[in-house]
Amino acid sequence: MINEKLSKIWYGGDYNPEQWPDEVMEDDIRMLKLADIDVATVNVFSWARIQPNEDTYNFEWLDRIMDRLYKDNIHITLATSTGAHPAWMAKKYPDVTRVDYDGRKRKFGGRHNSCPNSPAYRKYSAILADKIAERYKNHPGLVVWHISNEYGGYCYCDNCAEQFRVWLQARYGSIEQLNKAWYTGFWGHTFYEWDEIVPPNALSEEWGGNRTNFQSISLDYRRFQSDSLLDCYRLEYDAIRKHSSDVQITTNLMGTYPELDYFKWAKHMDVVSWDNYPSIDTPVSFTAMTHSLMRGLKSGQPFMLMEQTPSQQNWQAYNALKRPGVMRLWSYQAVAHGADTVMFFQLRRSIGACEKYHGAVIEHVGHEHTRVFRECAELGHELQQLGDTLLDSRNDAKAAIVFDWENRWAVELSSGPSIALKYVDEVHKYYDALFELNIQTDMISVEESLEKYELVIAPVMYMVKPGFAEKVEQFVARGGTFITTFFSGIVNENDLVTIGGYPGELRKVLGIWAEEIDALLPGQTNQIVVNQARGELGGSYSCSILCDLIHSEGAEVIAQYGSDFYQGMPALTVNKFGEGEAWYVASSPDKALLQSLLSTICKEKGIDPLLAAPTGVEVTRRVKDGKSFTFVLNHNAEAALVQLQDEPSKDLLTGQLVSGEYSLAAKGVLIIEQ
Repeated sequence: MINEKLSKIWYGGDYNPEQWPDEVMEDDIRMLKLADIDVATVNVFSWARIQPNEDTYNFEWLDRIMDRLYKDNIHITLATSTGAHPAWMAKKYPDVTRVDYDGRKRKFGGRHNSCPNSPAYRKYSAILADKIAERYKNHPGLVVWHISNEYGGYCYCDNCAEQFRVWLQARYGSIEQLNKAWYTGFWGHTFYEWDEIVPPNALSEEWGGNRTNFQSISLDYRRFQSDSLLDCYRLEYDAIRKHSSDVQITTNLMGTYPELDYFKWAKHMDVVSWDNYPSIDTPVSFTAMTHSLMRGLKSGQPFMLMEQTPSQQNWQAYNALKRPGVMRLWSYQAVAHGADTVMFFQLRRSIGACEKYHGAVIEHVGHEHTRVFRECAELGHELQQLGDTLLDSRNDAKAAIVFDWENRWAVELSSGPSIALKYVDEVHKYYDALFELNIQTDMISVEESLEKYELVIAPVMYMVKPGFAEKVEQFVARGGTFITTFFSGIVNENDLVTIGGYPGELRKVLGIWAEEIDALLPGQTNQIVVNQARGELGGSYSCSILCDLIHSEGAEVIAQYGSDFYQGMPALTVNKFGEGEAWYVASSPDKALLQSLLSTICKEKGIDPLLAAPTGVEVTRRVKDGKSFTFVLNHNAEAALVQLQDEPSKDLLTGQLVSGEYSLAAKGVLIIEQ
């Protein structure tokens, strides 16, 4: 449980009453209570108001806000305000602002413009967190600490360059080891002194964001910048912990955001929280995958949905409204995948600057007589009625997909073989296939134990870190099924090729080796032709992007390529290894192949769908104290027939007993207790 003061699914969001006269807050609270909102996130971007100059701190206004909210039993997620530094700080300490990718020194403006290695920023952000924690540590309304906001963005200034060298010395120990790891004999890049090393950006090794001359250098800079921002978070974390030992601390993450290694960050977060902002055309399975990824950051621990919009966003190219029922549906989708909170940005719309058209529970009209408010209030009432029934329940899955940020960086920094290869897209293809089969799936790190799973998939496992291959071999040997794909087992953690034939350290368990990799042009395809029918696998399927030209070393060839000079070469193989099997998918296949393959494997492994449901109906499950709670979510624009179990079970939202063939309304939700 995140905090025992609120023994239900939290309901609320970001609130900025400091932007309004006091009488507006009074009416806001009246409306928030109408919607059963019980948590407000405050003080997210108030550093300039709290600290108008270097020596002055003003908390009286925040005292009034927190006391007034708690008077009406609205609890507080208290942020540290360090997501945007004050203008006076940038003026007095120019090192605070970042240098961008193109080498330009930033002026004050925007947010996330603070250099993570600025001594001034680190000093004053830690002081502010310390003062806030000391002042509010015993406030009765406090339920969680919220450090900064949506960390992200890299810096290339001189402070970062200096600290990058310090980071490298700690990582490699000697300049000789660094030269070996970076393969600096190429292009005469051998370094003899640490201060010869500069950040890789548009002025040195990189261009176009992810194009680089030296993958190892660029990969390490991404690690370093992620660690630098994490260090800033940890400075504030430690400052808070000096005063507050029993309230959990978080910062809001951003799903598949590319720049930070969230698995590493999660080790230093008491509870994971994240901000969910899909577009109107984002695949439902992609949002589900991202919820599962956030849950997986701390080995299945429930997470916080810190932000979503009640209606529309302000920052996408086309900010469509959420259609009636969608906000409720997507809120329950988060809960279905492990969220113990449902929170919005924002509770009241601001009237100025870039977020004034971002949706809110209380719209610009300023009263409760709107569609959005009615939907928010209805959801609030339902969450109130659910009480603690779902709180701290866990998702149970027998299938897992491995996701790794460092591998993602390496894949997308690689100089070929195809610019079309996108790591997250390939991962999503496998998650989507399992999603369509209603097979519950975890998203896990390379460090996670595989013991509880029957099926583990590692798409495009280009980088094989120390110990991962052995872990896979042990998993398969004791009866597990492992699947990996083209462009896997190529390099080690330093992005140096593992010689002796692809897929490197995975070659033994897979029973194949890859000779060449062909890159297909946009729109160009080959075929994967099944020659050994197995379960639902049969016929011919399309494939694209890359084709590995592989040879069997004991693996059974299930399918072959259908055209080009490598027609007849293996395209899909399975290798018996101990008590289990290891599959290799040598290209990027169409959806039909993945669904047939995964359906076949899941049936063989006894991994059953949670329910029989048509396309567009999502099914997932949480368990707690011997009870299971099955969520059935109809993402379709029309009613859908779902085959429930014959034995009647209670729908938690209506209290009615349901069984057999059930017509679930468009955008409808069932939560079945068993």
